[in-house]
Amino acid sequence: MLRSILIFPIHLSFQLINLGFWGSLVIVFGLIKLLIPFAAFRNFLLSIMHRMYFSFGILSVAFIKMFNRIEIRIEIDKALSKDKWYLITANHISYLDIILMIDFCAPRIPPPKFFLKKELIWLPFVGIGAWALDMPFMRRYSREFVAKNPHLRGKDIETTKHYCERYIDKPTTVINFVEGTRFTLEKHAKRKSPFSHLMRPKAGGIAFTLSAMGNLFSNILDITIAYPNSRHPMMDMLSGRMTKIIIDVTTLPVTQELIGDYFNDEHFQARFQTWINTLWEKKNARMRAWMN
Repeated sequence: MLRSILIFPIHLSFQLINLGFWGSLVIVFGLIKLLIPFAAFRNFLLSIMHRMYFSFGILSVAFIKMFNRIEIRIEIDKALSKDKWYLITANHISYLDIILMIDFCAPRIPPPKFFLKKELIWLPFVGIGAWALDMPFMRRYSREFVAKNPHLRGKDIETTKHYCERYIDKPTTVINFVEGTRFTLEKHAKRKSPFSHLMRPKAGGIAFTLSAMGNLFSNILDITIAYPNSRHPMMDMLSGRMTKIIIDVTTLPVTQELIGDYFNDEHFQARFQTWINTLWEKKNARMRAWMN
């Protein structure tokens, strides 16, 4: 307990300084990129910003290893490449997931683009930094809200399409936390998820991304993230109490059966929902084995 109390403020300071330093640099370069809108110059600046982005993730994970007696187990079933496009589907437990995904991608695949909640744009350094890196911010509407405001129907899909078009010219990794929110016991119970360790997956966003970019993606990477022995990953990590992280990567083909009109073709929608639910059943089985 005393060790955790002593470690927390030191480790938190290291992580905040790391975030502030790289976030500030990315924001400055992002503003220059905004002011000088020549495509070649923008791409040059973006390549430098991606290196900063990766440096943040790598250094953050280095601090995690320094302050925790931890094993980070990464299992990948096939070779990956920096020259290919990937779509990552992953479960979402903690904000720590994002740091781990950046660090995972850095030596292996192109820079990851996260689909972020619109509220995160106000998060210091993170929000404007993500905007500078051309990441999409999604605004979630409840069914009840859309029913009262039908003109907002499909806005998330329009945003997805707009950003997907930006990624066509250079290899990119698109990350979709398919559950749409972080896993908590309260949310799990409230939403009556059929999966013991996961939230129910939302198929619309990933289906549309595949429709927009499916012919570019080399593979889908189905990633399962787990923190055995940890119920509060961020606090445990900052306090030096985290002992194990598992990142399991299954490489899947992008077949024509996964590309279709999810919102207007009922047969395709049913097939796609069956596919994503099957992925989640397998993911849940892995989680159950690791967490019990």
